[in-house]
Amino acid sequence: MKAIITDLDRTLLHTDKTVSEYTYAILKECHKSGIVLMAATARPERSILTYHDRIGFDAITTLNGARIILPNSIIENGIMPSSADNILKKVIMIPDLVLSAETGNGLFSNVPIPGLDTTVISEFLALPTESIIYKLLLSSKTNNIKQEIKKALTEDTYMTAAAGTLIQIMSISSTKWNGIKAMLKAVGIKQNDAIYFGDDYDDIEPIEKCGAGIAVSNAIGEVLDAADFITESNDMDGVAKYIEKNLL
Repeated sequence: MKAIITDLDRTLLHTDKTVSEYTYAILKECHKSGIVLMAATARPERSILTYHDRIGFDAITTLNGARIILPNSIIENGIMPSSADNILKKVIMIPDLVLSAETGNGLFSNVPIPGLDTTVISEFLALPTESIIYKLLLSSKTNNIKQEIKKALTEDTYMTAAAGTLIQIMSISSTKWNGIKAMLKAVGIKQNDAIYFGDDYDDIEPIEKCGAGIAVSNAIGEVLDAADFITESNDMDGVAKYIEKNLL
């Protein structure tokens, strides 16, 4: 394999969001061996810089493919402002709705979000218009809102449910697989020469389409079923152990 691509949360990262020194050492050996390292994550760029500084990813797909950071360029796949406004008008009255917008100017939300640098807009009647809208994030502690959100989607958007409860709305161009294809093209590597590690719904497509797809043992059932191989859990450094045994 010429490229290793990995999801971060619940895959490369431990549950407490740390990366072990063992994993850092294995990834350093990958660089020495000439293997390209890439990440594909739902996180925004600002929240992965600590890991990137230690690992030195050659390319990164962030925000589920809404922002793709290549060696010499950046691709952005934001939600059309008109589509975002139409969705907002349909969901804003959902009881107990927690609504956030990930934008080029940071995260905006109708409530404070612990641990995140969030601009709070209590009356979220309109979306910020000064920069690109990468994704909308919606949840509710008291209501199952999936069906209502699904009805609010426009033709150029889709939704996923991260961790089963946090709904993410993105442009149909914004997928991890589209980001991975762009990253591989930028470095001249074919998808059959890439290995992918993941754990959740948005990892299924790259697991199925890369040359090898590996699930950590803590992955959801659908990912375990789609994987070519199952490695140990994220908390047991499953990604690094698989790489050390099979790729180095």
